[in-house]
Amino acid sequence: MKETVLIVGLGLIGGSLAMNVSEKEDVFVIGMDKDEETMNMALKQGVIHQASKSFSKAVKEADILILATPISITIDFLNQLEDIDLSKPLLVTDVSSVKNKVLEAANKLTHPQLSFVGGHPMAGSHKQGYTAAKPHLFENAIYVLTPSIHATEAEAERLKQLFSKTGARFLTFTTSEHDEMTAVISHFPHLIASSLVHQAREWQKTHPYIEHLAAGGFKDITRIASSNPKLWQDIFFQNRTLLISMLDDWIDEMQTVRNFLKDQESEQTYKYLVEAKQYRDGLPVREKGAIPSFYDIYVDIHDQPGAIHDVIGLLANENISIKNIQILEIREGITGVLRISFATNKDQVGSKKLLEKHQYEVMLQQ
Repeated sequence: MKETVLIVGLGLIGGSLAMNVSEKEDVFVIGMDKDEETMNMALKQGVIHQASKSFSKAVKEADILILATPISITIDFLNQLEDIDLSKPLLVTDVSSVKNKVLEAANKLTHPQLSFVGGHPMAGSHKQGYTAAKPHLFENAIYVLTPSIHATEAEAERLKQLFSKTGARFLTFTTSEHDEMTAVISHFPHLIASSLVHQAREWQKTHPYIEHLAAGGFKDITRIASSNPKLWQDIFFQNRTLLISMLDDWIDEMQTVRNFLKDQESEQTYKYLVEAKQYRDGLPVREKGAIPSFYDIYVDIHDQPGAIHDVIGLLANENISIKNIQILEIREGITGVLRISFATNKDQVGSKKLLEKHQYEVMLQQ
């Protein structure tokens, strides 16, 4: 007998989850989204098996409910569940990146048919909407589960089985553990990225050409500022207490660095940079988790038609699979750099040897 899964919200996260869940032969997927065109597209592509416009009606058919909506809307749906007449048990989960208010609402549920296990797939993109969804979005990503007081370990395992095709690594945390850690490594960096963009915009009033120099490091560190503003507004206010505390810590940290520079403390500045580099370099880039387990090479290329095609063609002819490719910097008439990522060290080393054999300058990321 097939299990019926209702996914509310078919954007980047909900759509990507639907692409994985619908691959399971024993699952029937109902999709719901405020955008009718999105529902029709998902239906046509077979990502969902049925579209619904009625939350209460679809919920009565479902065995599992996935709320892939902004946090405030997720909480509203949870509150609605209390008054829906359910004839069978319903396991509910969400994808919210801040859990405190969501779990607070879930823990208040008294409906005997409801159980809730919070979820947060820690993967995303600066793009948004169903058209940005992809089945491999969660591959090698951490998927955090935060069970409510009504949930059992068996129900958490049930969700792991449902999302088994995502390739994610599941971890279970308390609400406070989750919110504190995501504030540090996700929410606060987004706030800082946005502030750096604002700073550059202000300096552009003095130096109009600054936008043409904004490449390399600036684009890397501010990429996340291009994400959905409405979504991040919701996240910031849901996690505002922690973010305010971190802003206070950040201001103190920047004051320390300011004093290093003001007092010309060159040794202290060097130590500060070394410690930051050592911690950053020690992050588990070779393990499955929030940082993909890629092996990189850097290839110098010239600004000429077909330059990227030639590099990729050489690798393709040797059946070497590329996991990611990025143009780090290329300007008219000069040499640029490609960063190419592989899943294994064998492909990384083999690609370096192959490209060097064809006179390319290649650096291997250790």
